[in-house]
Amino acid sequence: MSGTEDPQLSPADRYQAARERAQDVARHPALAGFADELEFELDPFQAEACEALERGSGVLVCAPTGAGKTVVGEFAVHLALRQGRKCFYTTPIKALSNQKYNDLVQRHGAEKVGLLTGDNAINGEAPVVVMTTEVLRNMLYAGSSSLHGLSYVVMDEVHYLADRFRGAVWEEVIIHLPESVTLVSLSATVSNAEEFADWLVTVRGETSVVVSEHRPVPLWQHMLVGKRMFDLFHDAEAAQKHDVHPELLRYHREMLRRVELAGGDVRRGKRGRWTGPHRPEIVERLDREGLLPAILFIFSRAGCDAAVQQCLAAGLRLTGPDERAEIRTIVEARTKHIPSEDLQVLGYWEWLDGLERGLAAHHAGMLPAFKEVVEELFVRGLVKAVFATETLALGINMPARCVVLERLVKYNGEAHVDLTPGEYTQLTGRAGRRGIDVEGHAVVVWAPEVDPRHVTGLASTRTYPLKSSFRPSYNMAVNLVGSVGFTEARELLESSFAQFQADRSVVGLARQVQRNTETMATYAGEMACHLGDFEEYFGIRVAIAEREKAIARQGVQQRRAAALESLERLRSGDVIRVPAGRRSGLAIVIDPGTGGFGEPRPLVLTEDRWAGRISGADFTAPVEPIGRVRVPRQFNYRSAQDRRDLAAQLRRMEAAPPAERGKGGRARNSAAADDHELDTLRASLRRHPCHRCPEREEHARWAERRWRLERDTEGLRGKVASRTGSLARTFDRICGLLTDRGYLTDAGGVSDAGRMLARIWSETDLLVAECLRRGVWDKLGPAELAAAVSVLVYEARREAEDRASVPRGEVTDAIDATLKLWADLREDEDSRGLQMTRELDLGFAWPMYRWARGESLTKVLGSVHGLEGDMPAGDFVRWSRQVLDLLGQLADAAGAPEPIRRTARLAMAAITRGVLAYSVMA
Repeated sequence: MSGTEDPQLSPADRYQAARERAQDVARHPALAGFADELEFELDPFQAEACEALERGSGVLVCAPTGAGKTVVGEFAVHLALRQGRKCFYTTPIKALSNQKYNDLVQRHGAEKVGLLTGDNAINGEAPVVVMTTEVLRNMLYAGSSSLHGLSYVVMDEVHYLADRFRGAVWEEVIIHLPESVTLVSLSATVSNAEEFADWLVTVRGETSVVVSEHRPVPLWQHMLVGKRMFDLFHDAEAAQKHDVHPELLRYHREMLRRVELAGGDVRRGKRGRWTGPHRPEIVERLDREGLLPAILFIFSRAGCDAAVQQCLAAGLRLTGPDERAEIRTIVEARTKHIPSEDLQVLGYWEWLDGLERGLAAHHAGMLPAFKEVVEELFVRGLVKAVFATETLALGINMPARCVVLERLVKYNGEAHVDLTPGEYTQLTGRAGRRGIDVEGHAVVVWAPEVDPRHVTGLASTRTYPLKSSFRPSYNMAVNLVGSVGFTEARELLESSFAQFQADRSVVGLARQVQRNTETMATYAGEMACHLGDFEEYFGIRVAIAEREKAIARQGVQQRRAAALESLERLRSGDVIRVPAGRRSGLAIVIDPGTGGFGEPRPLVLTEDRWAGRISGADFTAPVEPIGRVRVPRQFNYRSAQDRRDLAAQLRRMEAAPPAERGKGGRARNSAAADDHELDTLRASLRRHPCHRCPEREEHARWAERRWRLERDTEGLRGKVASRTGSLARTFDRICGLLTDRGYLTDAGGVSDAGRMLARIWSETDLLVAECLRRGVWDKLGPAELAAAVSVLVYEARREAEDRASVPRGEVTDAIDATLKLWADLREDEDSRGLQMTRELDLGFAWPMYRWARGESLTKVLGSVHGLEGDMPAGDFVRWSRQVLDLLGQLADAAGAPEPIRRTARLAMAAITRGVLAYSVMA
């Protein structure tokens, strides 16, 4: 819009250009005024989206990270203020809301901008309000008066609707917004933007799609192989053709040859002696190449912390004296609210040492206050290298000159999986700071299992499809029925993006079922046996295999129970052998850890001077002491000197060899041999005529293929059936259950209990409402209530193998009653084909109870069930905030008894102290 005239143009051309500008201003006067206030010229995609907005169309803008999508959202704010109307600017996380609020206040003034998040409410009736998406959803259901005069809603990071935990909120908002509201959707680059836009048109009316693949800062891709850095592509033309740099391929083959000569086997994942460049070496290399500041992605919290320690041990220093002084000043100002006794527990001094040297970790296990300081120092250019998990790629504005990927595999909570092209694009999208860097750089660290051609595929593929995670919930059902009635609520669900995608996908699934059916008929012919019914014979074989697995599982459980019983007999000073896990080897028991917090978790010192708690999962058989040493009464396991002295005694011991493991195997075999059901199945197998067939194993191979394909095909048939009108059917079942339990009336209305449920926002919403109605928490004090409600929000990162213990007395009774209600509800859900309420996790009850009673952070972090070592402070804060949020809902619940509401408020006050008080203020 704005710009200077080219002096090379002829007078006629300059006149024509001036006329075109004048026509643009006449067509888009609001955009012209907006562009004049900017310090830069709008990119073509930004201008196109803003023009569509001024014409009155909704817009979907898809562009890479850092391309400047938010300018379009800011233009919507400009339009609303110009028209004397309102604009709501929604973001997925509180940190982004706070960031955007500050930006808009700077531009428009504090009197025109408000902020609404779970923690903050500032100027909520302002014409421009920044809020988290959940806040807007709640306003829509409550029919808030703040919605009057609303003209524009900006949904920043709208691709969050694919998030399986929170994504449904985005679709609820899009569906329920009044027709008069213009929607501005800002998304990362997705490969199915047209499909998403088609849906937006059906539910929101005219929507213009603006897609930009252009990165404002070019990205160069590299691989670090040993000590040599290679470009992934020779030039731009090779990048377009996805041709790997020939020199890189040659060196890749040479390195593979060296690994195999050193005893590795790449095809089986054996690296030989290959260790790759050390992390300090990588940072030093980036520093020499002028590629700092950098984000080094390591898909492990422990790995991020270890990387900082390794760099410190290597003596790495990336900052000068002035920078170190500035870092310390900022850190001290940002952490002055944290109690000094907690700073030691949180590893403050080690963290500060890293920061002063320009090094930091960034992951969800860190205290939020520490994480925010790292972000601030990195953006200011004071921290030069951040070791981060992939959570940093989501939303937070932390661009770097360079991004390094240590591995192309990450743990997704269930298994180690390869990075997808979409994840690779999202991570490397952080490289290149607009207005600072001429180019950004992405570096993949080579390993024998990483083929440069695979990296090329990740770097070149633009497949990041947006998939809906929408599903009805109990809370959604009562809110929908209460606001629009049952029939219209059903129709609204049918208009969701989830149903839109499901209807399109059914055609392909049906074709696959047909192909599978034809293939199974072929397999059935190949497995036919002239002696008898081979399908029946194979069914017996399958039953035998399943029974043997069940017996093996039972044996594991029995051995585990015996192991736990033996751990309870340990005493301080016992020397034991840890047979498995990261801490395998000899260890001295410092504290048996049998103080009533679930299974025993002995505090031990290992041969390599590590001290910490180990779990029962490390023992597959009963443990017997193989010696004893004297543990000094004043022994402090946090002291490096104390650990060194005691570990020296351990190394001097003549330790017995590991116990023979043959007994476990014999027990397993004898259990299988004594099983009557297994004997009967084996006898049936031997009697079957097909057992004597000379081609029995050949028939069995075809039968197994058919069995596997049949299992897959049944799954596909289930998908076809479930996707056709699936959401409406689920909604009907939910409403049936809610009617039977008294939350909806037979006439299709909402009862008093239903109105209470409508204001409970939780994954376990109905269970919370049931606990309130049945008086489960009526006798509890503040700390007890905090512990009892924690079981409704907490989910351990890894599943524990046994039930956690809980505080005795009223808490135990309340949690037992909650578990009974949960079992009853799950039975009701199962009978209706619903999977709504997740299993409860008792692992946070003790920490919450102790914290609410005022105990120290050290004790609280050490009392979490099922963890090896202490709970990370960031996890504690995050789960405590969720407990606070649910307590806040109980305090405000219209149908809850007044004593419960009062206790909930007292519990919130008890919890909001120390690191929690600071986190809430932040």
